[in-house]
Amino acid sequence: MTEVDADRLWEHVGDDLVLHDGWLRVSQRQYRLPDGRMVTWDMFGGGESVGVLALTPERRVVCVRQFRPGPDRVVLNIPGGFVEPGETPEQAGVRELTEETGYVSDDLTHVATAMSASSTSRRHVVIARDAQPLGSQRLDEYEDCEPVVLDVAEVRAELRAGRMTGNELVYLALDHAHLL
Repeated sequence: MTEVDADRLWEHVGDDLVLHDGWLRVSQRQYRLPDGRMVTWDMFGGGESVGVLALTPERRVVCVRQFRPGPDRVVLNIPGGFVEPGETPEQAGVRELTEETGYVSDDLTHVATAMSASSTSRRHVVIARDAQPLGSQRLDEYEDCEPVVLDVAEVRAELRAGRMTGNELVYLALDHAHLL
């Protein structure tokens, strides 16, 4: 961090006030700005999560089509979910890939961790190579995932059209896989 950046840091003051703790945690955080003013900032989080760019041996992308509450419709996204306590992002990626799609890969690489401006959650990006449909889906109680395998060009078109969720994770993964 440069000296200029250090002069711009906000100081976190006190404990967060938790307003809601469900699928997401919503809290308020107090900060002291560099000029001494105080500000209350709304924060959200929900633990660590992972998104998996799963590539088949033919370099096609394994996605899932499912209902997402944010857009309030069925959308396309990459497999993923929460990183359980004691798991690495790669271990969570292996589990989530198989649970949501039935695909299996032994070649996973953690490539990035994404940040959000007002979130305390860490969002990991994992690439799974040589993914094959050798397992079976094991969906959670509120999941209804339809596995969909697309060419990279089709995934890029869906991203550009705004028809996917987790866009930043997909773009990061495609960039790290040299597929942009």
